[in-house]
Amino acid sequence: MQDVSFSVGRGEIFGITGLDPQARRETWELIEHVRDRGVTVILVTHYMEEAERLCDRVLLIDRGTVTALDTPAGLAQSAGGGTHLRFVPSIPFADQVLTTLPEVTEVGHEGQRIRVTGTGDLVSAVIRALEGAGVQAQALQVENASLDDAYVRLIHHDREEAVRP
Repeated sequence: MQDVSFSVGRGEIFGITGLDPQARRETWELIEHVRDRGVTVILVTHYMEEAERLCDRVLLIDRGTVTALDTPAGLAQSAGGGTHLRFVPSIPFADQVLTTLPEVTEVGHEGQRIRVTGTGDLVSAVIRALEGAGVQAQALQVENASLDDAYVRLIHHDREEAVRP
C-alpha cells in the first residue's frame, strides 16, 4: 500500500471506498461457485442488492425479532411490491381501460404520466389493453419491487426513532 494521507473536516461525512465493483462481483461469483458445489452459505449483509442477487431465502430481523422469511422475490411481493409501470400516453384514455385488467392493482396520475402497479405479466397486459384502445405508451419505464423496497415496507420505524443519536 502507498503512503496515504488526507484530512477530514469537522462535521464532514468522509467516505473511503469497503471493495471496488470488480472485486465485489468476483466475490459474488466465488460465493455462487461455493454454493454450486453443494456447500451451504450463510451470508450476513446490510446490502439488499447483494442479498437479492445471492440468497435463495432471506431472513429479516428487526430488534432481535424475526419479521419475515422468504425468497427475495417473495418478500418483495408480500410487502406490496410487484411491478410498476410509468408512461406517457399518446392520447388521453379512460382509466377503466387498465383498471379492469386482473394484473392491475392501481392506476395513478403523475402530471401527464400514468403510473400502473400490478402483478403477473403486467407489462404485456397493459400494452395489449392500450393497443386495443388505440393508445401508445411513450417513455415507458418498468420497475420491479426489490428486496430493498420490501425491507422498508416491512421494517418501519418512527422517523424520530431512526434519527436518535
